[in-house]
Amino acid sequence: MTKKMMRLGLSMRGLGYHPAAWRHPDVPVNGASEIEHYHTVARHAERGKIDMIFFADGAGVRAKDTPKGSLARLGQYITDIEPTVLLASISAVTTHLGLVTTASTAYNEPYNLARRFAGLDLMSHGRAGWNIVASWSNEEAKNFGLEQVRDYGERYERAAECAEAVTGLWDSWEDGAFVLDKESGIFFDESRMHRLNFEGKHFKVRGPLNARPSEQGRPIVVQAGNSPAGRDIGAKLAEVIYTASNTIEDALTYYADMRERLAKFGRPPDALRVMPGFRTYIGRTREEAQEKFEMLQDLIDPVVGLSFLADTFGDLSGLPLDEPIPADFKPAGDREGISGWADRLIARSRQDGKTIRELYLEQAGQASSNYVGTAADIADIMEDWFHKEACDGFNLTVPHLPGGAADVSDLLVPELQRRGLFRTEYEGRTLRENLGLPPHRNRYTGADRVREASIA
Repeated sequence: MTKKMMRLGLSMRGLGYHPAAWRHPDVPVNGASEIEHYHTVARHAERGKIDMIFFADGAGVRAKDTPKGSLARLGQYITDIEPTVLLASISAVTTHLGLVTTASTAYNEPYNLARRFAGLDLMSHGRAGWNIVASWSNEEAKNFGLEQVRDYGERYERAAECAEAVTGLWDSWEDGAFVLDKESGIFFDESRMHRLNFEGKHFKVRGPLNARPSEQGRPIVVQAGNSPAGRDIGAKLAEVIYTASNTIEDALTYYADMRERLAKFGRPPDALRVMPGFRTYIGRTREEAQEKFEMLQDLIDPVVGLSFLADTFGDLSGLPLDEPIPADFKPAGDREGISGWADRLIARSRQDGKTIRELYLEQAGQASSNYVGTAADIADIMEDWFHKEACDGFNLTVPHLPGGAADVSDLLVPELQRRGLFRTEYEGRTLRENLGLPPHRNRYTGADRVREASIA
């Protein structure tokens, strides 16, 4: 029996996941707009036999400018390269690495989405994946003729429809549809071409898609929403789930919930890989790892730090940074939905005697979800989660790039390999094969037309 292996993804948007990453001395300051930067990160990931890279895209500048001047100092996710264009370029300099990106169901038509990702899948010989999101930001909505995002129910209703239409279009051509027989003059078998004829509340799509299937049958479907509606979309259609679980208890609960939802939709347990986000600061010693973390923390501009508290408290820039929040302080603005959290944070900060500076460093540095230590320290945690079935692997959200990716490949991966938890070579050519997922079966294919489990 083949031993179950951990699955690893590497999030690679921009310059890394720490808000001061762009100020790190080893980070190319304009790297988020330079293809050479992304090629370097991707090569590090493939050298480490990572399953896939992931680009968490947004259709606009989503950060707010509170306090005034914070947006100009942020440097994170302000400009980048449209991700399907970016991943198409990366496909040319890699051979096994999976290529996954977000594309919103709120601001795209199903046919264009299906065609774009099918093209990426063909160009990469079966290594593409689509991350379904419903979009939450008003800043994005205003780029598409809306003053604010659609309400929750409509967004997820639209997302579910869009995902159904896209995956249906990917099945437009059965296996063996393209005869390509010059002698007979038959290019394709008409009986194996299918029009989708999808009609819902938000979309009406005829088909067929004018793109043939790749070696893996269709792109991998990924889902990252944590809401009940998002989880249902993931359980029904996705093959990979990205989640945010800060503790093993949270991860165990999430994993069990997704297994129940899979069963509800009649899908087997091996149809889905659950991969929580995992932020690592890796050193050859614990002291070195801590220094890496503290170096980035020291680079957080105070105005940027305060922006991480703004949604909860409003503008704190007029208060002394090295003193606690005043006892008579009341958060400004609309407190609906955040008042309880604000009150708890204020109470905890006063109890702990934390200053405003300490609060923003904690929030900006995401102290609750960081793993700082040697490769062995971090592998201990990952192994515990994996063996207790809290996940199938991890989506690594490294603090800065390309250095964080190099640390994963040079330090963490060898430790996982030494423990027999991670591959030493890729199992196949396609992303589906390397994730250990069942072969895709076209919805129109009869019992005599099932895609072979392994495609050369």
